[in-house]
Amino acid sequence: MAAGGLLHPGERLDDLQLSGYWIIQNPQKFCFGVDAVLLTNFVKVKPGETVLDLGTGNGVIPILLAGKTAGGYFTGLEIQAESADMARRSVKYNVLEERVSIVEGDIKEAAEIFKPASFDVITTNPPYMINEHGLKNAGDARTIARHEVLCSLDDILRESAKLLPESKGRFYMVHKPFRLAEIMVKMCAYKIEPKRIQFVHPYVDKEPTMVLIEGMKGGKSRVKVEPPIILSVR
Repeated sequence: MAAGGLLHPGERLDDLQLSGYWIIQNPQKFCFGVDAVLLTNFVKVKPGETVLDLGTGNGVIPILLAGKTAGGYFTGLEIQAESADMARRSVKYNVLEERVSIVEGDIKEAAEIFKPASFDVITTNPPYMINEHGLKNAGDARTIARHEVLCSLDDILRESAKLLPESKGRFYMVHKPFRLAEIMVKMCAYKIEPKRIQFVHPYVDKEPTMVLIEGMKGGKSRVKVEPPIILSVR
């Protein structure tokens, strides 16, 4: 499919190096990072399962999961109209309309937008920074992606708990280690039991900069810590 007429001013088409898929991005707004890629490597999706990505941005996580797994259907929820439109155009460019859809809406209302217990798996690469920590422009796309301006960790876990089925629904998130204690407490409060954790280090001798977390709705209390991921070797 030709890209002519598909790109808006300032946008570019980037090769995802997977199944011939490409992604539309705007460097002036926000581009996906290695955290999104690591999350899709960490997520386990069984054949035929339905997946919801909360705060999908330009749709990179549903598109990557469509290429990496045998999941049945992937939905991305995004509140920013410009990002949702960009994601839809990427889905169309990759001819994934039968497996991926993008819904424009607020994470805080996700359980009203979708039916309760309607997804087998929920993924999210949420804003890492708390409230106004280092905040400069609350309306900027980069700020919204990095700071809890439009939704909080509590919003994400509350809505996820409603949208996952009891005892088998799985939740996957990439976040910052400095918030791990808060994350674990809130997950347990919403009965999304932490089951698997993996730390991501920039170098073998540096502390982790990211943490990947798997939780199970209504699961029993038992956590497995996976071997760490080391991004670079000196």
